[in-house]
Amino acid sequence: MIALRDKLRKFVAERDWDQFHSPKNLASALSVEAAELLEHFQWLTEEQSKQLAPEKLAQVRDEMADVLVYLVRLADKLDVDLLAAVEVKMAKNALKYPADKVRGSMKKYSDY
Repeated sequence: MIALRDKLRKFVAERDWDQFHSPKNLASALSVEAAELLEHFQWLTEEQSKQLAPEKLAQVRDEMADVLVYLVRLADKLDVDLLAAVEVKMAKNALKYPADKVRGSMKKYSDY
């Protein structure tokens, strides 16, 4: 993750874009890119979403990359260690959603 962060810092610096990368702007861009990712699946059935044509998969891959780029940039700006944040969040989720109680269910933790 650090190598990706550093590569993105260099890319942004070479273009003098850091001035535009406030946390607010990055969060907005992240939301837009996530919506663009979702757009590729909008009218597909569950089965169709699992069997994307190569051209469609390439487009989805590009949108996924955009989402990751903006997330990494946002984490960099806010000094958030994403991998550590995931570890903490997974521990919280394990408490909210004990496997023996939620296995096979999509209910929210507050509904148990």
